[in-house]
Amino acid sequence: MTLQPQLAEAVSPTRFLLPYLPPYDWSAQLHFLQHRAVAGVEEIADGGYQRTVTLNLNNDVQSAQNVQGWISLRPAAQANALILDISPSLVGVADTAIARARRLFDLDANPGLISTSLGALAQDRPGLRLPGCVDCFEQTVRAILGQLVSVKMAATLTQRLTHRWGETLAQPHGGLSRLFPTPQQIALLTVDDLRSIGVQAKRSASLIALAQAVAEGRLSLEPAEDTEAGMKTLRALPGIGAWTASYIAMRAWSAPDVFLTGDYLIKQRFPAMTPGQIVRYAQRWQPFRSYATLHLWHNAQWLP
Repeated sequence: MTLQPQLAEAVSPTRFLLPYLPPYDWSAQLHFLQHRAVAGVEEIADGGYQRTVTLNLNNDVQSAQNVQGWISLRPAAQANALILDISPSLVGVADTAIARARRLFDLDANPGLISTSLGALAQDRPGLRLPGCVDCFEQTVRAILGQLVSVKMAATLTQRLTHRWGETLAQPHGGLSRLFPTPQQIALLTVDDLRSIGVQAKRSASLIALAQAVAEGRLSLEPAEDTEAGMKTLRALPGIGAWTASYIAMRAWSAPDVFLTGDYLIKQRFPAMTPGQIVRYAQRWQPFRSYATLHLWHNAQWLP
């Protein structure tokens, strides 16, 4: 049987093959996620990735019908595919688990088309994929926690948040034992609660306001049909500026054409240019500027 992109082949009720178009730089993807991994929620071991998830039977963040469990992914030995294993608790929401896994590992991308658009920028690593997410609320929280701090510190703050207020996984699996807090759980916190784990006061207020808006149904963080309009909505929220909104669009929504002009590493790649000049230069990489951002992050030797 020939595997086609955007499909999953069931091997068993808890195992699926998720195909993709090659090439796929699995080691780069794993490296990116490992540096941001939250102990208890995520685990990278033996060349594979696994994490806890909370999925909803109705795909509705306000619904209480949540199903908890874990997913595990690793490359298939003789196919352009990833092997997805899910916990037995997720069998009833397997389609959702498959969709989230595909988004997390950017399995629907067309690397040939992307490389053609990016030209020389992508020639050394044509298999780079956009690291996505399994939960848009979680990724948005992580983006806010990552403002003006190192990647390591952002992961540390996320771990403190999760271990203090996230639920324990009912049936731990390997090193997986914790669930990321829900919007409802974070909405009940105070600024002092979050300051106690090292989150700056303004960011604490931003996280609580965000969680309350999501929990009450006033805000959806699911991928926006109009990315620019979605980012404008994000920037209207307290504590979310241009960089954070762009990063959320890139990671949470898997938007392919977002360029992080204000990112520290991106600015380093254009030392003699103003922000406006960088924006104009990056237009050559449309409609895949998110992938251009990723390649620039990975290529410290690149010069415009």
